[in-house]
Amino acid sequence: MGSHPAEPSRTALSPFATLDPAALAALPASTPLTVRSAALSAPHLLYLGTGGGKLLLFSLQIPSSPEFLRLLPIGATRPVSAILPLPSVARVLLHAEGSLLLADPLLARPVRRLGSLRNVAAVAASSPSPSSCSLAVAVGKKLLVIDLTLLEADELEVQTREIAAGVEGISVLAWVGQDSIFAGAASGYSLFSLSTGQRVDIFALPESAGSPRIRPLSGGEEVMLLVDNVGVVTDRFGQPAGSSFVFNSRPDCIAEVSPYVVVAGESKLDVYRRRNGAHLQTVPIAKSGSGVLTVASDDDVVVIATAYKVFCYRKVSAVEQIKAPLRIKNYREAISLLEEFESDGEISNDMISFVHAQLGFLLFFDMRFEDAVNHFLLSESMQPAEIFPFIMRDPNRWSDLVPRKRYWGLHPPPKPLEEVIDDGLVTLQRALFLKKAGVDTVVDEDFLSNPPSRADLLELAIRNIIRYLCVSREKNLSPAEMEGVDTLLMYLYRALDLVDDMEKLASSQNSCVVEELESLLENSGHQRTLAFLYGSKGMCSQAVAIWRILARNYSTGLWKDHSNLPETDSHEALSDKRSGEEIAAIEASKILQATSDQDLVLEHLGWVADIDQDLATAILTSEMRENQLSAEKVIAALDSEKVGIHQRYLQWLIEDQGCDDPHYHTSYALLLAKSAMQAFHVESNSGEKDDKEIESDIQFIFSLREKLQLFLQASDLYDPEEVLDVIEDSELWLEKAILYRKMGQENIVLQILALKLEDSEAAEQYCAEIGRDDAYIQLLDLYLDPKNGRDPMFTAAVRLLHNHGKSLDPIQVLERLSPDMPLQLASDTILRMLRARVHHHRQGQIVHNLSRATNLDARLTRLEERSRHVQLTDESICDSCRARLGTKLFVMYPDDSVVCYRCYRNQGDSVSGRGRNFRKDAIFKQSWLVSR
Repeated sequence: MGSHPAEPSRTALSPFATLDPAALAALPASTPLTVRSAALSAPHLLYLGTGGGKLLLFSLQIPSSPEFLRLLPIGATRPVSAILPLPSVARVLLHAEGSLLLADPLLARPVRRLGSLRNVAAVAASSPSPSSCSLAVAVGKKLLVIDLTLLEADELEVQTREIAAGVEGISVLAWVGQDSIFAGAASGYSLFSLSTGQRVDIFALPESAGSPRIRPLSGGEEVMLLVDNVGVVTDRFGQPAGSSFVFNSRPDCIAEVSPYVVVAGESKLDVYRRRNGAHLQTVPIAKSGSGVLTVASDDDVVVIATAYKVFCYRKVSAVEQIKAPLRIKNYREAISLLEEFESDGEISNDMISFVHAQLGFLLFFDMRFEDAVNHFLLSESMQPAEIFPFIMRDPNRWSDLVPRKRYWGLHPPPKPLEEVIDDGLVTLQRALFLKKAGVDTVVDEDFLSNPPSRADLLELAIRNIIRYLCVSREKNLSPAEMEGVDTLLMYLYRALDLVDDMEKLASSQNSCVVEELESLLENSGHQRTLAFLYGSKGMCSQAVAIWRILARNYSTGLWKDHSNLPETDSHEALSDKRSGEEIAAIEASKILQATSDQDLVLEHLGWVADIDQDLATAILTSEMRENQLSAEKVIAALDSEKVGIHQRYLQWLIEDQGCDDPHYHTSYALLLAKSAMQAFHVESNSGEKDDKEIESDIQFIFSLREKLQLFLQASDLYDPEEVLDVIEDSELWLEKAILYRKMGQENIVLQILALKLEDSEAAEQYCAEIGRDDAYIQLLDLYLDPKNGRDPMFTAAVRLLHNHGKSLDPIQVLERLSPDMPLQLASDTILRMLRARVHHHRQGQIVHNLSRATNLDARLTRLEERSRHVQLTDESICDSCRARLGTKLFVMYPDDSVVCYRCYRNQGDSVSGRGRNFRKDAIFKQSWLVSR
């Protein structure tokens, strides 16, 4: 609600002391002082040089009370034109009447002349190390460098060297970096290299430009060259760097207090921003006497000296500069300053966060809620708990979490939103009254021209606090803070009736405190949100109970109580109610699928099943719970009329859980059988259905029977007699065949396959599985004598003989052939059977004779092997014990190893003397092959 007045002059420098050097030094009025030069040095020392050859020292340690320390006379005819503190060598350099003088920092000793230099026109200093410094000196047509080194006993070593010769008119010098010396003369500016001695002319000066002035900037890495009223900034190589400065008039003196450039001239002091040359402040100076203004500066202090007065200014801190526009609610100026100091690196990240938080609170109390929250979000140090008092009145559960920060004391303590808005509206009304009376106020013109309503302001405030709390949820907060953020976020959602957001928060992972929200949500009718909240907190019983109520009493639309609505039987109303029930059942099923509380699941399974049996099945078969439900209790609790749930649960129990209880296998088979019979019966009575519906029913029956058949074939644990009792009178012949097969009733199975189903291929396959030839003979009997008045199935019989007749006994086949069977059907088949039989007999004789020949040949080979001669000498030894054989009895193995009889008795005939085990590693010789 703050206004944006015209930007005032910014206060970058503020005065803290005014000195009368003569009065402080207690000099008589007969000897007035005229200040010609000034310099600042740490710690808090101010040097003043006078036209009468005096050097004065003051202390600025107590800003409000400068203290005179000492006066050092130099010479009545030696006006001090420049003072250069040299802290690295503990000296102060004075330029007086063309000579260079050295004094100690506290002026305790008389000055000493530096060398024999005369007619010194300009001097500049550089400190390359902590105990030495270098001076650039312009003397006549020469440019010299004097190196000073501090020795023990406070002695100085002085070395002088010449850098350049033939240079004229140098009136000002500046040392930039370690190697560059800038020189200014009436003709222009030049750059000398210390290492090479080379000179580079930067640019010339017109005759009207006035005397040159050079000021090192940015810690000695850049330099400002003055051309009339323009300050050109270059780097140490003489190349332009950064923005140039355009001054209102030609300045007398230039200084730098980072990040500002200070220029003095025409009885005023102007302050410019170093980065872009923007003018920030003008300080008028009460100039007394003649002469130019003299400026000296260090990191924080600027001293402006006139002939008889010295004015001391201190750099205003970034914090104080930002605080000033905030006091008058000039937020735009404060934000601009904050951005400027942030880009200049003049303010720490912690302070940036602090200022954003302060701005946020001020804007919040001015009812500019969106801007306030934007600044809250930019503050990294602000804690979400600082917002809590705006939402919930103290004391509350989170009162102790609220930090007691007062910031800069520019805003009142946080209080509930309603009070903030009420106070703001009162201020707005007062401002409107004052405006009518012609009195200016700080209230924003937008508020005055279009005053907002209380309701709009309250909604705007709540929405923006919601935005802040939503972002805060992503931060790393303590558990207590997270509870406060989520709970109060739910409060605000409810205040604006943001049902979707409430349910999204309640159903997701959250830190809401149920005790704080329970009665609030219940009384406001947000039962769904409360159910979601119970579910997310693991309070399954309460959550499912609410979903049960909602499923019974509410719709999916507005979730109003149906008892309060006018009664209607429209299809649309029934559709909405059914949809509402389904939503409630779905949400309840999500909870029941995850819980291992068996009593809770069985308590609510019924009403969920009434709405959607698929959901009920999903609850029972869920793999999400840690401990599965007791199958016995589940089956006992299931409604016998809900066959689908019972059936799918048993299927899951058997197929997925690997249950091997015969009772459950039998129950599952019975349920499948009953369902198949019922579907078969319904389909057989579908006379009024069209072709599409009939086709759909047929597909359903096929799928159901296929499931039954697969289970009957796969499981061996059910009782086939019980299942057979159920389908005995039905037309489920294939299922009966499977059951009779399980019971070992081969004849009945063949009758069903061959006669009822007329599936010759299946019947023959079953005979092959039996694996006996008499099964095929039995099947042939069924084909030739089907009984019950049926004609013989000659085609099937011929097919059977064609496929398997070769393996059958021809006599048995001929005995069973019917006299009525046409000869042309069986003649070819019988002929093939007989030929195959003869061929088989003769093939057997061939194999028998070949086997006898092979056996005889093998016996002959074995006899030859056993009767072969072996020659031993006196040197022959046993391959096992290594003893000489001599005349001992020996044994020879098939691998040609020879052992004595004793070793043979010990190791047997399966292991040779060379360790070869003939049982595991058989030996084979080429001569053993049967060659005859």
